[in-house]
Amino acid sequence: MGYLMLRCRSPLLLSLRMLSSSYTLNPNSTVSLLSHFHIKSKTRLSLSSPPTNISQTMTVSKCSSSSATSDPIPIPGQPLLDNLGLDSNGSAHPQSLVVVSFYKFAEFPDHADLRQPLKQLCEELRISGGIILASEGINGSICGTRESVERVLGFIQTDNRLQGLRQLESPVSPEEEAIHHGHSSNSPLAAGEDAPFRWDHVRVKLKKEIVTLGMPTVFPTQRVGKYVSPRDWNALISEPDTVVIDVRNNYETRIGKFKGAIDPCTTAFREFPSWVEDQFQLGKTDGKHSPVAMNLNENTGKELDSPEQKMPKRVAMYCTGGIRCEKASSFLLNKGFKEVYHLEGGILKYLEEVPKTESLWEGECFVFDKRVSVEHGLTEGSFNLCYGCKQPVSDVDMVAPEWESGVSCPHCYSSKSEEEKERARARQRQFKSCGIIGGPDKGRRPKSTPDS
Repeated sequence: MGYLMLRCRSPLLLSLRMLSSSYTLNPNSTVSLLSHFHIKSKTRLSLSSPPTNISQTMTVSKCSSSSATSDPIPIPGQPLLDNLGLDSNGSAHPQSLVVVSFYKFAEFPDHADLRQPLKQLCEELRISGGIILASEGINGSICGTRESVERVLGFIQTDNRLQGLRQLESPVSPEEEAIHHGHSSNSPLAAGEDAPFRWDHVRVKLKKEIVTLGMPTVFPTQRVGKYVSPRDWNALISEPDTVVIDVRNNYETRIGKFKGAIDPCTTAFREFPSWVEDQFQLGKTDGKHSPVAMNLNENTGKELDSPEQKMPKRVAMYCTGGIRCEKASSFLLNKGFKEVYHLEGGILKYLEEVPKTESLWEGECFVFDKRVSVEHGLTEGSFNLCYGCKQPVSDVDMVAPEWESGVSCPHCYSSKSEEEKERARARQRQFKSCGIIGGPDKGRRPKSTPDS
C-alpha cells in the first residue's frame, strides 16, 4: 500500500496513469517504449516494429542477447509509465538515465537500520544497482533517472555521518538508454544482459567492510594518504623517486594500467597487505631484494643496502574509483611508509578529465557494471564479459576454442570442471528461454491463492 501511495502523490504520474488506457505513442519515434530489441553485439542494435497502443496490462518479453523476442508473458497490475516524462508539447518520452558511483568511510555502527528504508525507496523509484552498508560506511553504484538518483543520494545524506559522499557520474549512451527503456516497459523484472544494470533490481547488502581488505585495524576515517587531482597526477608519477602501484586485481590490470605502474597480480583486494609485506620485505633483514626493490633500484639508480632503503621514498597508488586506495594508503601509513599519495576519484575521474593526448593511461578501464570497460571520456570500451568467470574478454578471446557464451572463456576454461560447465550451460539455457535467470518469478514471492 505504501508503494502505491508514494507513487500516486506525483501529479505527473497520476495524470499519466489516467491516460495510460488511451495514450498512443508516435509509431515513427526512434525509441518507442514498447520496442522489442534484439542485441547482436555491443555496437549493433536492431529494432523490430513496436505496437502503437499502450495497454494497462504489463508484458514481459522473452529476450536475450542471443535470441529474438518471442511471445510475451502478461504481468497484470504493473505500473507502465513510471519511466516517462512529458516534454513542452505534453508528449510522453523516456527520461534520461544516469549512473552514479559513490562511497563514504564513516563511523557507522548502526548501519543495518538503513538497509530496509533505503531498499524500499530504491524500489519505489525504480532504481537499479547495488549498495553495501557496513560499520565503516557506505559504497554503491546505482542507475536510474537523474531525479530518482538524486532523491536516493539525498536520502542517504540525511544521516550527518554520510554527508559529503564521494560521487562519480558516468554517462549512459543513447543505445543503452534505448535498451534500458525498451526492457523496462516490457519487462519490469530484468533488463537483460546488455543493459547497464538489471532494471528494477537493487541489492542493499550488509557486510563487514564496504571494500574487503580483511584488516579491521585499518581505519581510513582516521588516517589516509594525500589526494592528488587528475590534473596533477602525471607530474607525480613521472618523478623518478615515485613508485606507482596499481591496487586493482589481475583481471582489471590485464586490460589497462598507467605507464610504468607495478602490478601486484592479486586476485582479490584482501591479498594486497601480504603482497606489500612480501615485496617490500617489511621487518626482514636477510639482505635479499624483492622484485619491487630491484625495480626501485633500476628506476632510481641507487643501491638498496639496508632494510629501510627497501621502503620507497614516495608511493602513488590508484584504483578504479578511489575507494580501495583509501584503505590501501591507510595500511601503508600504518606500516611506516612516509609519503603516500593516491589518485582522487580514481581512474574514472582521470579518464573523464584528462584528454587522451595528454594521458599516461594505456588500455581500457574495467568497471563493475554491464558496460564492462570504459575509455577516455568514459565512453564504453570494446570488452565484453565472460559470465562464467566475470572477467573481461576481447574479440580475440571470443573466437578462441575455449569460448562458450555464458560458460567459459580462455581465462577460466582450464580451471573449471565439466560439472561446473554443465551447470553453467543449464543456467544459460534458462536465461535464453526466460530472459532472466530463475524465470519470470525470480526475486519475487509467488502470489498465493485460496486454492493453493
